Amino acid sequence: AEEKQAQQKVAEEYKDLVAKVKEALGDRVQDVRITLRLTDSPACVVVARDAMSAHLARLLKAAGQKAPDARPILELNPQHALVQRLKYESDAGLKDWAALLLDQAVLAEGGALDDPAGFVRRVNQMLLDTAVR
Repeated sequence: AEEKQAQQKVAEEYKDLVAKVKEALGDRVQDVRITLRLTDSPACVVVARDAMSAHLARLLKAAGQKAPDARPILELNPQHALVQRLKYESDAGLKDWAALLLDQAVLAEGGALDDPAGFVRRVNQMLLDTAVR
């Protein structure tokens, strides 16, 4: 019960940011929410309780079977510096950071990116933007 209260309190604190991230990602995600179970990662992807796991969907597709395209739920770690940074980003910056966090979470889960070249381009631009000159 105490853990659930802590989760609700943090979710309330981050509800505006969660809404902005969800809007930035559009139909790439089913939902965005806060989680307190992550420690080192800024984000992870999960599937809805009644949806097929991404791993099973990949196995079916590899076997030539039709698998439903389930959009993931992006869970954000509010204690991670990258998630905290999102609060101070412009709309354009937030869109890039949200996409980066989603792509990282998909890769960490073993998935493949829809646009690997876009991911690399975005990472390179963000590295250049934050490089010390």
